[in-house]
Amino acid sequence: MQVSIDISLYPNNEDFIPPILDFIEHLNGYDNIQIQTFPTSTVVMGDFDEVMDILKTEIKAYREKHGMGVFVTKILPGYGALKPQEDKVDS
Repeated sequence: MQVSIDISLYPNNEDFIPPILDFIEHLNGYDNIQIQTFPTSTVVMGDFDEVMDILKTEIKAYREKHGMGVFVTKILPGYGALKPQEDKVDS
């Protein structure tokens, strides 16, 4: 089953941008999910079980590296919020 998850991260840190960018960078390291970042949240889309496993891993890694942070999520099971990525062709 496909899932789309909208995630907002609120680090408990005065310098909050670097931990957010680090979390997004880690998510972008996975080839089997689609990610699109907006000014206030990031949407992650893919197979439900894979996305949930990735988030479990990356939220735990975030906590170990950056300490406390609040993750606010909207989970839309069975919905593809993002347009499919087209294969990139080298010019």
